[in-house]
Amino acid sequence: MSVKGSAGPAGRMQIARSLQAMLKRVPGRTQTEVARIAGVSGATVTRYLDWRDRARLTVPTIRALADACDATPEERDALVELVRTQADGWWVRHSVVPDWMDPLLSFEDYATYEHVYCNQLVPGLLQTKAYALALHQKQEPRLAAEVIEQKVKARLERQTILDRSPSPHLWVVMDEAVLRRRVGDNEVMAGQLDHLRAMSQRPNIDLQILPFDSGATGAGSGGHFVLLGRDDAHDPLASMSVVYLELHRRGVYLDDPNDVQGYKLMFDYLRSQAVDTAGSLNRLTDVRQELQ
Repeated sequence: MSVKGSAGPAGRMQIARSLQAMLKRVPGRTQTEVARIAGVSGATVTRYLDWRDRARLTVPTIRALADACDATPEERDALVELVRTQADGWWVRHSVVPDWMDPLLSFEDYATYEHVYCNQLVPGLLQTKAYALALHQKQEPRLAAEVIEQKVKARLERQTILDRSPSPHLWVVMDEAVLRRRVGDNEVMAGQLDHLRAMSQRPNIDLQILPFDSGATGAGSGGHFVLLGRDDAHDPLASMSVVYLELHRRGVYLDDPNDVQGYKLMFDYLRSQAVDTAGSLNRLTDVRQELQ
């Protein structure tokens, strides 16, 4: 197992999946037995096997659990290194970033690709400052201006993952409704459309528009979703695949293989229905000209 951990939930997912895989290699060894051998409580074992738990991980405990799961010395040392390198991501210092977004930002930090379907709003990674500001002002009109400004600042900092090296591959299928829905005034929308045109021409970004005349879509009655992943053929435990669904003031994360595969298939259907990247750039240009 290689050490390719990340801050927060992404690193914890790798630790949890590694322990689960080791445990499966030992026939008949239950979590209760692992707890007894490791000298910890059953609740502690459960915490280390669940990436969603936010309690602090420790080196002595991960070493004891690895030994109780009959890990090889190399596997144990890799897990210990993952725990040692666990650190808070940049978003933790932003008090305006809600706890339910912690996993999303952690997975984005670790992922090598991100597939997004949006049917209402421009996804956060592609929003301009003016668009994000207008959006927050409309969604949260009672918030103080300085709080909204901090939220916009955090959103822009999140976008820096698109500039890192190597950069993740972002593939967005955007419903035409997103282009037609006015957020802010004409100037804000014109700037946002110009930004989408520029970003769509980056080598690590693909943007496809799903036009109204495509009819019913592969998403059915579903809405915005994000599929984040990292594939590592040499080390499957370093791989990751998770779906993020954003609801009002909370996020839902799906990592069951059947759920993830269902959303991968849905995304394939959506991009097959959408206009290709060259045609989508033309559509962006047409809508932009309507604002002049």
